[in-house]
Amino acid sequence: MKKIAFIIFGLLIACNTSQKTVAEQTDTASANVTIDPRIYAVTITEKELKEHLYIYASDEFQGRETGKPGQKKAVNYLQANYKAMGVPAAKEDGDYLQEVPLVFPKLPVGSIMAGATLYEIGTDFLTFTPIEGDFDEIIYAGYGIEDKGYSDYKGLDVSGKLILIKSGEPVNEDGTYLISGNSKKSVWSNKSDAAAARLKLARSKGAKGVLYYDPDNYGRYKRYYDYLKGSNKMKMEIKVEKHDAALVLLGETMIKNIFPAIKEAQHSGIIPQPISLNIKSNNETVSSENIVAVIRGFEKPDEFVVISSHLDHIGVNDNGDINNGADDDGSGTVAMLEIAEAFKQAADSGNGPKRSIVFLHVTGEEKGLLGSKYYTDNDPVFPLSQTVANLNIDMIGRIDPKYERDGNYVYLIGSDKLSKELHELSEDINDKYAQLKLDYTYNDENDPNRFYYRSDHYNFAKNNIPIIFYFSGTHEDYHRPGDTPNKINYDALESRSRLIFYTAWEIANRDERIEVDVTPSK
Repeated sequence: MKKIAFIIFGLLIACNTSQKTVAEQTDTASANVTIDPRIYAVTITEKELKEHLYIYASDEFQGRETGKPGQKKAVNYLQANYKAMGVPAAKEDGDYLQEVPLVFPKLPVGSIMAGATLYEIGTDFLTFTPIEGDFDEIIYAGYGIEDKGYSDYKGLDVSGKLILIKSGEPVNEDGTYLISGNSKKSVWSNKSDAAAARLKLARSKGAKGVLYYDPDNYGRYKRYYDYLKGSNKMKMEIKVEKHDAALVLLGETMIKNIFPAIKEAQHSGIIPQPISLNIKSNNETVSSENIVAVIRGFEKPDEFVVISSHLDHIGVNDNGDINNGADDDGSGTVAMLEIAEAFKQAADSGNGPKRSIVFLHVTGEEKGLLGSKYYTDNDPVFPLSQTVANLNIDMIGRIDPKYERDGNYVYLIGSDKLSKELHELSEDINDKYAQLKLDYTYNDENDPNRFYYRSDHYNFAKNNIPIIFYFSGTHEDYHRPGDTPNKINYDALESRSRLIFYTAWEIANRDERIEVDVTPSK
């Protein structure tokens, strides 16, 4: 812990203010005293940022890849620091860890027995999702369409059943398409979306599984299946305990044996064919965690300002070189530790925030924003409805070539996407305390980098929570072994970290919560 008494005294003299000393500021709520946050911002220093980062982005942490030993060391380091600071865990049981169940998907394995014939996955049929079950019959549901007064499900109860459907759509006697009413095919014949639309509809009807015959596209699915099997390119994802109905694509041999008249069949009905599906998951389970700590607000403890960064990076490359991730996102991680310590110093001095401050270190950002997605979509430790704002920090330690002559800047993304009020607050706070150049280049809707969608704040924004994403730009060492602590500009990292602290301080201590006053763009 820092010793801040002399810093505070010096700052008060230098600022020539009438602020009370920390010892006198023990009951600011009742005394209605306005505290100058610079008293605590000065505890965020280059020295301690550097000390943290030279450990956090060292070779010992092996690039902090999600689920790997290096990421576990990162988690342990963060826990230890929050405990040392006396910043409590967010969970009532005192556990800083939020388990994030992840899997590295692999193609499922297994077979289907229809009658006395065994069919093998990858040869006779394709599927990308496990499905198991025994069925006495198959429900034939034609094209599997329901649209504009037409339904292949009319009179059918498919709940818990296995259904068979085919591609295409119904045609009138004059050759026009029934759904569109003219010579144009409907969305049900869209090459990219037709299968997914049918599966979604079948799931809504309660079907247990969907056998799908699409001779025109089977070859395309087969090529994709073979590509995944050979390259192992499936992306890590959040583990789903219960799968909805799976889609099984049938090859020609299998459909001819099960229902040879499928092309001509116009009416739904029952196929008295016993069938057993034994397709099991082959996924690799990945153990990973978010870290969540909190400083409770003294006036509005059930309103939350979430400060976030991702704790993971991309690990070791194929040549054995460690990607240390000092900037990405070691810089955001250590900034959070320093910001947390500043808030804790304020709280210990009787000047804690009105609203609660949540320190959320998320895993799996490099795998697709998985840790933040799990927090917002599966298990928000604190209600999203009570989450006032998210300040997300991702790469704030380097100097963009654009600013090589003056590093006193930061890129802001998303501050005006949902709340003009947040944007104006951010500008005012910067003018008052930090005087950084706020660059909105990457905030442009037409920016080809689309950074607004590429870091953890987006999972809050999609839930209508105002956000600011702090960023200093990419560089030649982005996702390379050269992203090391010696290349960080610690003066700039200090200035940016302090700005984020000031902004969080203002959001947490203002009378009213930030208003959502902008309609999200589609």
